[in-house]
Amino acid sequence: MKRFYYMSDSLDELEQFEHDLESRGIPRTQIYLLSNDEVGLESHDVNRVASFLKTDVIHSGEIGAVFGLVLASAILLTAHLSGITEQTTWVPFIFLAIVGFGFSTWEGGFIGMQGPNTHFTKFEKALDKGLHVLFVETDKVDKKKLKKAVKKYPKLKRAGTEVTHTGLLMFVLRNWEKFRSRALVFKGRPKAQEQ
Repeated sequence: MKRFYYMSDSLDELEQFEHDLESRGIPRTQIYLLSNDEVGLESHDVNRVASFLKTDVIHSGEIGAVFGLVLASAILLTAHLSGITEQTTWVPFIFLAIVGFGFSTWEGGFIGMQGPNTHFTKFEKALDKGLHVLFVETDKVDKKKLKKAVKKYPKLKRAGTEVTHTGLLMFVLRNWEKFRSRALVFKGRPKAQEQ
């Protein structure tokens, strides 16, 4: 997937832009608004970036997971090569590998909570000046819809693009929203039949 960033000093314009994208078929779960103006965000119907995503918890957690995978592999390989598993069992070493992997992932995420999201650091100065950043996760179909919508908003400043690996996450979020809306419809039907 590809992420497109846009900046503006107007929350009203970004709110209109977001609604326009949604009306064109880009799900709300793929559109996010990043701003330091928490009071202004309260009075606008926008999909804002969650506070924990403003930190580097996910990126650092992924790094911790890679380190944990190496650590777990080293534990299991050492146990195998030393021959100690022939005298005991694999259970303590598998358990130790799982604990090592989990701890490394947790520690990476914990360290990431201390700093800003690496994808958003380039916007810190703009955000401090009162600008707002809207970004859209797109696939090939959504990219065409986005290009058509952007033409209607000449004041939006394009602030860059980047390739992301969020395809699976966007798929899950899209389908979760569909499931939720269908579940709510079914949940409401018995009441309608009772009346």
